[in-house]
Amino acid sequence: MNQLEREIVEQVQADHDYVVNLRRFLHQHPELPKEEFETQKRIEQELDALGIAHRRVAGTGVYAELTGTRPAPEGGERCIVLRADIDALPVKEENGAPYASLCPGKMHACGHDAHNASLVGAARILSANRDKFSGKVIFTWQPGEEIGYGARIIIDEGNIDEAQRSFGLHLASNVPVGSVVLMPGPNNASVDWFRINVHGLGAHVSTPEQGVDAAYIASQIVVAAQALVTRRTSPMDNVLIGIGKINAGTAYNVVAQEAELEGTIRVFTPEIRKQTKARLEALAKSVAEVYGGTAEIEWKDFTSPLINDPVATAEAQKTAVSLFGEEKVIRQRQPALGGDDFAEYILRAPGAYAYVGSGNPEKPNTELAHHNSRFDIDEDCLKVSVALYSCYAIEYLNGEV
Repeated sequence: MNQLEREIVEQVQADHDYVVNLRRFLHQHPELPKEEFETQKRIEQELDALGIAHRRVAGTGVYAELTGTRPAPEGGERCIVLRADIDALPVKEENGAPYASLCPGKMHACGHDAHNASLVGAARILSANRDKFSGKVIFTWQPGEEIGYGARIIIDEGNIDEAQRSFGLHLASNVPVGSVVLMPGPNNASVDWFRINVHGLGAHVSTPEQGVDAAYIASQIVVAAQALVTRRTSPMDNVLIGIGKINAGTAYNVVAQEAELEGTIRVFTPEIRKQTKARLEALAKSVAEVYGGTAEIEWKDFTSPLINDPVATAEAQKTAVSLFGEEKVIRQRQPALGGDDFAEYILRAPGAYAYVGSGNPEKPNTELAHHNSRFDIDEDCLKVSVALYSCYAIEYLNGEV
């Protein structure tokens, strides 16, 4: 750890209670995607107190920027964007913690309250150390991550066009507190939602030949879709086709005239993603045709695969090792089939996404899966995330990594 990092870590430690209290406030007041109005106001209040100019983006998000006063490194000034997601989930909290959600049916069950508070904490640190770095830090508090909404809106608005680097982080309950995962390459899958509408012909169940059974067609599509994974895709490629919702028919003794399937595709590369979508669409239509019906498929692209840039990841690893020690930096682990739309930031500005450990076997609920109704964190992870946001930004801007 170099001298500047020591100073930053000391400041992070001194500010820890403030960040914890902010995280707990946010945890008590969760808001769903596109509804983060009060969360937005609280972020704005924090930035106003620091004298950092800001504006609203993507409806309920916040953009801010901070310029350092140190002379630029060789090659000129740099710009980095730091991102935190801020939305909660439609989950009824069953934690019992004193800072549990005060909003029935809504909960920060994924750690976005901690990401939000950590980025505010980093803004506090960076604001107090403007003389220690050159260039520009862009902060984005992004709404709607859980529905694949906010990232593309922020990017399409042109808010990060200046950035040459992007950096974000997410808590991980299956990683010990104090450790950080920084892995180059695929970390998270793409997320595509689909709805298949099957059209048949109604008839009495005693005369099935006079109808076209949409329920039967839908069932065949469910079964056949799995063969796209097991027989049309290499076992070396990770592909998931999940169908979680089926609706069909109107009565027990009527051949179903309509059926509807909803599901998702998760993959790790753009090429396999395109291929799998095309094959599923062809399969649905051909199965329906075989049994006398028709089918069409509707898609929603929630997020691209999150693929960490190798250069940016190596930079962030260097900072993390210096801060926390080699033994605390995990460079390889199994990628997750869950998605995160920080992927869109990386596509615009090469970047890295870190997973910050928040699990502690000695603290209840901190090792539970994300989205669990009793999910909680070891708040010591906030020290790690604030320090990592702050130090990587400074060291990248100064050309030190």
